Amino acid sequence: MQSVVKSPGSQISVGLSPLRKFWQRFIGFLFPPETDTWLAVLRSGLGLQVIVYALFLRSDWHYLFASSGKGLVGREVGEAITAFDSPLIPTFGWLVAFGRNLNMSEEAVLTVAWIALLSAGCLLLLGLFSRPAAIVAWFVHLCAAESGGLLAYGADSFMTTALFYLMLSPLPDHYSFDHWVTKTKPKNPLLLGFWRRVLQVHLCFIYFIGGLAKCLGNGWWDGSNLWRSLIRPPFTVVPPDMLVRFKYALPLLGISICLLEVSYPIFIWSKRTRWIWLGCILAMHAAIGLTMGLYLFALVMIVMNLAAFGVPSTDKRAQATSATTEQ
Repeated sequence: MQSVVKSPGSQISVGLSPLRKFWQRFIGFLFPPETDTWLAVLRSGLGLQVIVYALFLRSDWHYLFASSGKGLVGREVGEAITAFDSPLIPTFGWLVAFGRNLNMSEEAVLTVAWIALLSAGCLLLLGLFSRPAAIVAWFVHLCAAESGGLLAYGADSFMTTALFYLMLSPLPDHYSFDHWVTKTKPKNPLLLGFWRRVLQVHLCFIYFIGGLAKCLGNGWWDGSNLWRSLIRPPFTVVPPDMLVRFKYALPLLGISICLLEVSYPIFIWSKRTRWIWLGCILAMHAAIGLTMGLYLFALVMIVMNLAAFGVPSTDKRAQATSATTEQ
């Protein structure tokens, strides 16, 4: 019998094959072919979010972001905190300083900023000038969030993050007015899949870290954190006597929230459990908005979850579009 001697090159190729398979799977995970339906959901949802945000702050806009002596606290405090983190983060102080060169008063600059934010939200909702509108909305909202740092909360952070992803995503989608007017070519499905995957992974990190932090504390296991959150002004939407009646349900709700968030990165990927977990997450955020009055926070989280996991992946359409694009 003749022994078969393998060459060194074939041995190396056999050793590298698992690495190649791993690399191909990794690239396939990062760049799954997708249509732009999820992007249309994100664009229109964030457009509505920006409009509601601007309208909510319409009467208090100047009062919140005016300089010291004119507003509630004075934006200088928030901007000083922001400058301590990084002097490159934009604030309304930048816009006011630029407006002085054009002989514009501080009040006029803040008014123009509010109009620009509201207009950008309307344009995003319609899908008209989508990318410039996304850039303007992200920039003005970031200025507002950083200048009002003492008054900002989680909704501002998530809103800035979502607008940042929208700004970088391959706009416009084919549901927008931009597509109807300019008749743009279909976007690369792999690029669409990449930005959706980034949003999906980011949400998984958010819920896992948040759920883990809740699990490490005692307040969520006995329901005391829920109790304190619901009776703390100005979040007292639910009457305290009603909370007392259902006090035995608070520990169960607290444990359910902990388990729901910490297991989000596991069960949201499987098609069998995705809709259950997504429905529970959406119901949780809707309940937060209704029982605590945190409507902006609830809306932005619902929009991000729907765009990330609520739109079914249409692989056949995306792959066909990908082949057409490559040709």
